[in-house]
Order: sequence, then structure tokens, then C-alpha cells
Amino acid sequence: MATKLENTLISKANRHVTINPPKMCQPIGAMYATLGIDKAVPLVQGSQGCCTYVRYQFNRHFKEPVNIAVTSFHEDAAVFGGRRNLIEGIRNLIFRYAPKVIGVVTTCSSETIGDDIEAFIKEAYKKVREELGDEVAQSVFVVPIHTPSYAGTHVKGYDTATISYIKYFAKSKEPNQKLYIIPGMINPGDIEEVKHLLNLMGIEYSVLFDISKTLNSPLMPPKPLYPEGGTPWQELEDCANGKAILALCPHAGGSGASYLESEFGVKSILGPFPVGVENTDKFVKNVALVCGIEIPEEVKVERGLLLDAMADTCQYTMLRRAAVFGDPDIVIAVTRFLCELGMDVKVVETATPSSTFADEIKKIFDEYNIEGEILVDSDLYEFEYLAKEAGVEVILGNSKAVEVAKSVKCPVVRIGFPVYDRVGYFRYGITGYKGSIWLLDLIVNTILDYSYPHDKLHQ
Repeated sequence: MATKLENTLISKANRHVTINPPKMCQPIGAMYATLGIDKAVPLVQGSQGCCTYVRYQFNRHFKEPVNIAVTSFHEDAAVFGGRRNLIEGIRNLIFRYAPKVIGVVTTCSSETIGDDIEAFIKEAYKKVREELGDEVAQSVFVVPIHTPSYAGTHVKGYDTATISYIKYFAKSKEPNQKLYIIPGMINPGDIEEVKHLLNLMGIEYSVLFDISKTLNSPLMPPKPLYPEGGTPWQELEDCANGKAILALCPHAGGSGASYLESEFGVKSILGPFPVGVENTDKFVKNVALVCGIEIPEEVKVERGLLLDAMADTCQYTMLRRAAVFGDPDIVIAVTRFLCELGMDVKVVETATPSSTFADEIKKIFDEYNIEGEILVDSDLYEFEYLAKEAGVEVILGNSKAVEVAKSVKCPVVRIGFPVYDRVGYFRYGITGYKGSIWLLDLIVNTILDYSYPHDKLHQ
């Protein structure tokens, strides 16, 4: 039951401190996108901590080794700038690892110092040409990505990386019939589910920044220097000639898609993230409309299976009070799905600043006649307070939800990034009709496991 708490909440907007923020810095988003390119290495222009923290997050979420290089700022670089570090870093990376693409990811320190990254890259190319020859210098693409940590979250960093790569590579050539997908910061399993739907529809497509193999690779000796998979740089070059580009997460990839439309006339479609019935319907219809095809029977069958699963479990989900936090596009999609399940969504939160998030959630709330709290650019302190006051019965979010759930005394359904206190979540998608069935099963089984009366399980 909902209870009125004794202490009065001071909202995040009226405090000078942030308490338990569910967000990360911009560079981690840029590295996420870079690891989805074939034989690409992120090179962090900053201190070792800016690299170690990210590798730690990727390792414990994906359970995979990740190649991330760093220019190792120390006191001298902080005072005199990172020119020497970056030139030597690019030279060493090419000499020792022979990557096809290097994404130079800036940090708060390099941006504050005022490093002229573009000029340093030109000097690095000159040094590589002198030492290793023209052929080696021309065999690698070095792309600057400006991601000062204080100017946005990991979601903004991913978005900035997508437009940086597309601006660098995209070239107008002969038109092709491909549909291009920018997935956003989602799991390998999510991308596989999207591919599954597109394959059923017989679409010619290419996923840009595709981590489905690079961050979920088989253990097969001998270990390659780079994991198989990732988007070839040629696809980034050719995306300027595609039929359309679809950004599944408008906050993370929408800028790249919009740039392609404004510069090359490629039709861009921004979202929605395909979770649940309505959002997946929109995704399927958008793809069918753009590609001029009928929706195949196999896709309709999968939709029917989702509806059947929802009907089978409505007694466990109907009017159950829920709260959600995470990246804006994922939260918007999951909130709509919870409403489709008949759940009563009490608190919705994203720590990423957004001009559209509140309106999108309010639209869903109005549609389902729900009165819930909407938090934007907020923290988990405020989220926890409101969830506790509303008597929330289940929380959906990443692993940071665990401590909140202990306080609220309710179970957790783990979604998003990072999930580090359980294994294997990255393998399973919540996208598409099949992925939504998996998410539904996860929600219901989590509720049943926590405290559902045993004598009602058989009714």
C-alpha cells in the first residue's frame, strides 16, 4: 500500500547535489558505438581512469574482453596539453594493432585544456607516413569524436559518435536499396531480434555500429586480434546512398540519421524503440512502407504469440504498480509496454536531459488514464522516494535498481545497461514481438518469485 513518508522530498532540481545518478559520462557512449565497427579501436584522449572505468563496465556487463586504448594523461599533459600523447598514441596503435578505424574519444580534461584534436591527428598521420610509409597511413581512418563528460550523458556520447562517423565516412555514390539501422545503446540480443524481424520480412539492410558479434563472440582458439563482426567502414561510407535510415533510439543515433537526410536526402525514421505491441507494430509498418512490401505471415504469427502471452498472464500484471528508470528511449518504450499489460506505472525517470521525454510519457499516461510521476535529468534518490511513497510493487531498471528495490521492498526486473549483478542478460533481446514475450515472462516470473501467494499460483 502507498504510504506518506515522514521526510519531505527535496527534488533534484532544487538541490545542489546529485545523489545516486543512474547515468554515465559521454565517452562511454562513444566507445560503445566505436566497438560496433569492424576492426575499430576507441582511443581515449585522457587519463587512464577514463579508460579503465569503461573497460570495467563493459567487461562486467558483456563478460567479454574489450580493446580500448588510452593516451595516458599525467600531470604534464594536464598542464601543457595532450598533443604528444595523442600523436604517439595513434602511432603506437597503428604500429602494434593495425586497426582499420581509430575513434579518438575526447574527455573532460582534453576538452578543458583545449586540445586541437583535428590538428594533432594531421600531425599523427604525418609521423606515421614518415615512419611506416604512405600505404600504412592510408590504411587507417582516424575519426575525432568530441565528448566532454560535463556536456551530456552516455546517451549523448553515443549520439555524437554516430554523427561524427557518418560525417567522416558518408559519400554520395550510386543509390542502393538498403535500409540502414542505427540501434542505439542496446544489447547484442536486441540487435539479433531486430535482424530476425528484418530477415523474416526479406529486407536488404545493414546495421551500423553493430555490436551483436563484437560484444558477444565465441570462444574459439586461436583468439583473433579483433572479434569477428562489426559494421565494415564501407557500409558507413555507403549509408549516404541508402533507401532509408532508421534510428531505433532517437536520443542515441537520431542526430546521425537526421544528418543523412539533410545532407544526402536519405529518408530518416526516428524510433520508436520496438518493444511491446504498438511500438513493434510501428517498426514493422515503417519498414514495410519504406521497402514497399507486405507484412509476411510469420511476423503476424509472432505478434499473435505476444498477444496470447499477454492474455495468459494478465491476472499477474493487471493494475500492478510499477516504476521504470534508464535511458530515455528504452524507458519510453517499456513504459508503453507496461501500460499495454494493464500495469499502473507510478514513477518514470531518466537521468539524461531530454526535451521530448516528458511529453512522450505524458502522452502514454493520458492514453491509459494513468497519473504517474515523470522525472527528467533526475537521480535515484528522488526516484526511490517517489517509488516508496507510491507503494511500487516492481521496479524495472539496470543493476542500480537493486539497492532502491531493497529500500522500497519490491522485486527488480533488470533491463538496460549495465547489468552487472546477473549474467547473460545481454544475450536476450527485449525488442520485437519475441523479445517482448521474453520481457513479459521475466516481469511475471520476477513478481511470482518475490512474494506471490502460493495458493493463487494454480488458479
